[in-house]
Amino acid sequence: MTAHGNRKAHETGHGSGHETDPGTGHESRHATGHDNRGSARRRKEDAISEERTFTALPPVRGGAFARTWWGQAWLKALEDTALDGRQLKRGRQHARSGAVGAVSVRPGRITAVVKDRDGTAYRSDVLLQELSEEEWDRLIGLAADSAGHIAALLDREMPPHLVEDAAAAGLELLPGIGDLEPECGCETWDHCPHTAALCYQVARLLDEDPFVLLLMRGRGERAVIEALQERSAARVAEPSADSGAVAVRRPSGVSAEEAFAARDILPPLPAPPVPPSAPGEPPSLDTETDPEPGVDPTALEFLAADAAARARLLLSGASPFDEPPLTAAQDAVRLAAGAPAPWIAARLAKGSGRDRTALDLAVRAWRLGGRAALAVLEEEWNPTPEALRRAEARLAETWDETERPTLHPSGPARWTVAGTETQLRLGPDGRWWPYRKEQDTWTPAGPADQDPAAALAGLEPGPI
Repeated sequence: MTAHGNRKAHETGHGSGHETDPGTGHESRHATGHDNRGSARRRKEDAISEERTFTALPPVRGGAFARTWWGQAWLKALEDTALDGRQLKRGRQHARSGAVGAVSVRPGRITAVVKDRDGTAYRSDVLLQELSEEEWDRLIGLAADSAGHIAALLDREMPPHLVEDAAAAGLELLPGIGDLEPECGCETWDHCPHTAALCYQVARLLDEDPFVLLLMRGRGERAVIEALQERSAARVAEPSADSGAVAVRRPSGVSAEEAFAARDILPPLPAPPVPPSAPGEPPSLDTETDPEPGVDPTALEFLAADAAARARLLLSGASPFDEPPLTAAQDAVRLAAGAPAPWIAARLAKGSGRDRTALDLAVRAWRLGGRAALAVLEEEWNPTPEALRRAEARLAETWDETERPTLHPSGPARWTVAGTETQLRLGPDGRWWPYRKEQDTWTPAGPADQDPAAALAGLEPGPI
């Protein structure tokens, strides 16, 4: 028996003359009630009477039952609903062993004969609420809004944006907790091994064809496709209320912010692709056609090559995704550090508010330590009194008495070595940066170090 007897109404219209014996071992499609009362009426009758029966699937060893995100969502609804994990485990074993016979799918119900290990067979059913005619009308409208939705369905894929839009409109295509209601001849009131096995087997069918889910929700493939065609054709033929108005369609897809907010109903992101061994080569823009005024093909090729190199760094993990974005002035330095053509460097200098000398100095800092080194060169920060005391104590304890250089404060977080043209600068992250005066300009002269003595010892000989 079942505690969900109120769902018996799902059997209405699926009785004798239209059901296929789940044990026949053949997939079949049935549609009755065709007459001349119009395509809309035929579609409704087809939806009511259509049934598909899938042959029993062979045993499977290992691996997941669902590969697609919608198949996984189906199983999540089962696993979140069932109260006894042991029953689910036995159901998985039944499904893997090939104990589930032919599966019959029709609106509101899936059915199969499932055998126990001792050979006892039980008819098992799982019920799923059908959508109403009004709900189907709204769903068809949402699907017809995007050619991508229709193309995905025809390609046997469930478009995630359609599911998201439907959920926002109050239409649940995928089942949730409690939506998969069991009925089984073994008279278990909750999901038993037989109904669980049926659900696991159906997940494999859903992987191959999401129209199986739509049939459970009330309409078969033919009815859905006909409705989409009719809706699309009607929209094309629909006259505009204002002949001078321009139709405005929302852009396809969703923003990253919306996708993150809807992460519980969208499919999981795929694993990042394997980084290539080298950045891709940008296409050559050297064509016989003259570029538009103000467009420089060489500069575009340079930017495309830089984008490919950065993408490879992101994929390889060498560049973190969570760093704050560079400012335009910082990014100009980063680009200039890639040794572009002199005229490109001149444009970068002008665009970042620097002259060529200042840009060359910034590039030198960037090559030694990226944005942190650039900040130490171009920005001043005032350590707190406590941070300044710690820094001076660190300077005092680093060298032996006989080796300690004489350091004179030269500004916030800067100390000049007496009698030399060298300097130590403290960054906000606690690292020390060596500087050397060249042509009356303090210039980055080596990599940073947590130890001020090591930073001075790391001074690179001469100009970099």
